[in-house]
Amino acid sequence: MAILGLAPSCEPQRPAHFDIEKVIRPNILSLHPYRCARDDYQEGILLDANENSLGHSISSVGKTEELLSVLDADLHRYPDPSHDHIKARIAQLRSLPDPKHVFLGVGSDEVIDLLLRVCVTPGREKILITPPTYGMYTVCAHVNDVGIVRCNLNLSGDQGEGGENGRFSLVVNDIKAALSSDPTIKLVFLCSPGNPTGTLISLKSLRSLLDYEPFKGIVVVDEAYIDFAGEDASAVSLIRDYGNLCVMQTLSKSFGLAGIRLGLALAQPPLIQILTNTKAPYNISTPTAQLALAALEQPSLTTMREKIEFLLDSRSRLAQSLTDLSHLGLGPIIGGNDANFLVVPVVDKVTRIPDNQRSQRIYKVLAEENGVVVRYRGSEPGCAGCLRITVGTPEENKVLIEQLRKILEAL
Repeated sequence: MAILGLAPSCEPQRPAHFDIEKVIRPNILSLHPYRCARDDYQEGILLDANENSLGHSISSVGKTEELLSVLDADLHRYPDPSHDHIKARIAQLRSLPDPKHVFLGVGSDEVIDLLLRVCVTPGREKILITPPTYGMYTVCAHVNDVGIVRCNLNLSGDQGEGGENGRFSLVVNDIKAALSSDPTIKLVFLCSPGNPTGTLISLKSLRSLLDYEPFKGIVVVDEAYIDFAGEDASAVSLIRDYGNLCVMQTLSKSFGLAGIRLGLALAQPPLIQILTNTKAPYNISTPTAQLALAALEQPSLTTMREKIEFLLDSRSRLAQSLTDLSHLGLGPIIGGNDANFLVVPVVDKVTRIPDNQRSQRIYKVLAEENGVVVRYRGSEPGCAGCLRITVGTPEENKVLIEQLRKILEAL
């Protein structure tokens, strides 16, 4: 069954063991996507979509210049259904052949949910995740009545068979064993750099899973923090060779645009076409699209990269400041150093064993009495006693360290 909306390709599908039409649910393959006149015509006298022809009714009195610039947009019109200009800029930025390799979602969470809905049959099939990892994979699986198989990351830091070096690395052989024993697993969700681990997954490990013949599904690599991980770290470089790979990215982190909620799926055109066929119409708003285009202009990209370098330097300084508090009950920073946050365990001052009770107490006192909000992660596998701390501004980091010192001294 051909994928609707996708031109036939003469190129052989790679890898040979992967057939996307056997991964996508049959009802999705046969779906006739919602189409509107605006898919074909976006100029002229537009009387096709039952919009309010008189425009919005928001008063301009007392509004800021920033808000007025938003109100000047044609907000009474539905947004562009495809946003090809944004996709073209993203494809260029990530060295992809064309916009057909790019899907836009309302944050990465829409992409996660769509992938589950198009690939995994509720009540019968499953996804695989690698704890500790991003919690929305589990939430979306529960919402969609999808089973979950868990293969923990390397929690000890020991070099095991099929595992990479280091704590929170991928244990490839464990994942392969799960995939070979359970053919109902359709998606593998990997977070690289990890959340909450901050650890990058090597391209060697990813290739090993993508080439694993018994697994007929799709490997999804969530790269929300990839721009903090350095050059040549992204799995996007593998997309040309692997039809069973989907890379998720976002404008929320390195671009500093969490408020506009724009996520990306990067993959070969057949999977992108499936996601496009299934998404809600007009899912990306006009203000979001305008801001995304501005963020993808060359001057903005230059500024973004400068801010990344500043945050990386701040991360090093923050790490040293946290290390200086070790005598008061903080353990060594754990995980990788590939994101815009650090993970540090709160430990018993005498035994140096991670202490969830002390960690939760510090978390609450920081937030409720000092106005500093971090994230408690002690309930995650391998993260006993841990707090995840975002790298803030220099002023914010200074306040954090001052308040954390006072609380640790008082406990």
